[in-house]
Amino acid sequence: MSAQGGTSVEAAAGTAPGTSGAAAAAPADGPNATDGARQPAGAASISATVAALADRVSDVKVGKEEQTDEPDPSMKSAGLQESEKEVETNIVGETMYTSASTFEDLGLPTELLEGLYVEMKFQRPSKVQATTLPMILNPPHRDLIAQAHNGSGKTTCFVLAMLTRVDPELHEPQALCVCPTRELVAQNHAVLQKMGKYTKLESMSTSTSEELPTSQKIKAQIIFGTHGRLKFWISRRMLGLGKMKVVVLDEADNMLEAQGFADDSFRMIREIRSQSPGIQLLMFSATYSEVVRKFACRISREANEVFLPKEELSLDVIKQYRVNVPYKDDKVWVLLQQILPNCEKLGQTIIFVRTREMARVLHARLTEDGFKCTAISGEMPFDKRDQVVNEFRTGVTTILISTDVLSRGFNVDEVTLVVNYDIPTDRNREPAFETYLHRIGRSGRFGRKGVAFNLCVSNWNDGQILDRISEYFQREIPAVEYEDEEAFLRILKDAGLTDG
Repeated sequence: MSAQGGTSVEAAAGTAPGTSGAAAAAPADGPNATDGARQPAGAASISATVAALADRVSDVKVGKEEQTDEPDPSMKSAGLQESEKEVETNIVGETMYTSASTFEDLGLPTELLEGLYVEMKFQRPSKVQATTLPMILNPPHRDLIAQAHNGSGKTTCFVLAMLTRVDPELHEPQALCVCPTRELVAQNHAVLQKMGKYTKLESMSTSTSEELPTSQKIKAQIIFGTHGRLKFWISRRMLGLGKMKVVVLDEADNMLEAQGFADDSFRMIREIRSQSPGIQLLMFSATYSEVVRKFACRISREANEVFLPKEELSLDVIKQYRVNVPYKDDKVWVLLQQILPNCEKLGQTIIFVRTREMARVLHARLTEDGFKCTAISGEMPFDKRDQVVNEFRTGVTTILISTDVLSRGFNVDEVTLVVNYDIPTDRNREPAFETYLHRIGRSGRFGRKGVAFNLCVSNWNDGQILDRISEYFQREIPAVEYEDEEAFLRILKDAGLTDG
């Protein structure tokens, strides 16, 4: 399968050896300072530098000087996480759809069946695929708004739709997948290349580092891209829209969110429809807020809908705990004394922080204490982000410190522990419900056990924010005493991270 101008995940990620990550930054002033901090029991065993670190490793109030990152999908899952609940559907019109128990039921050509069975190693459609694929592939080819948890097989649905709907004899763009980030573009394109290996279809993506000459007309039938580069191609008439059949919005909640890409998405869909009125619009995401869901329905009034209940999206295999600490600097003590040293069987860990500064400082601290870790945040250049992701994904490093840049979509099967060093909030210090869901969903992948610790500062409002998150998802988040090592050992043993 040709990949004109495209790039695979391996090529995009790079394979530079060694541990990477940001260097420690200078201490921050103002609201970062810790007032009246004391060292908890057992702190004497920590390096003397923890006192100096206290002013640096601390929460900050939301302000203009704070550099935070929005959720930024990077990777899709490589496995399957089935739901035990039935998929809820809302069918437009009188069209009847029959669930597909096998891929043969979908009437797929031999080369696509070969890609599914030989290359993708699939045995049968997942529950979400069995429900959505007949809606997508059968006339009248209505639009679709789909919500299903990470790992349920959403990517296969829209990739298979793109591969099936295009005409291989017509060498013009016919299917377009728009993603929030370059990393997600590269991952989705790699899935299509693998699944479509035995077809003669051509594809390309905006994730390539090579610049196309503005005089070049794109002939690939399937395109993956981010808004910025796609708008450039369209404005220079490099990317024609007159033959489009399928348009996909991946991570559609982010693509249609007012603070995200809503304006760009709306304008692009409107422009494509002006040239190809009959396009099929497919919107996939693990979560939709009520506001975004209503907006999606407005831009696609004749869409079928497939939804899982919100509470189903919170994976029960992930054990969630809150750790209440008196002061901000106690959080690093809990991390270095109670959690990481006791994880004898630790697979891989993601520690989520609120700010880029915190990612740099905490990375320096853990590295100083001998932990093999990397840090990633939104200001890093693409090649460095690719390197960090690749090192963590391949196991070169086992601990990844991240802002919310990787809270969505980034799936590594071996992640067994997530630490919310900072409780997720939006710019107004309100609970970021969906971000919390995506964060803890990084562990416990595909039926494995997982555990998530939420570090809450008593003299801040972390506890109240976590209470609201717990109530929203109707999931109890029990407390564990921050100085109770035996309690941590019991939790980690139950999660399979230590023999206790």
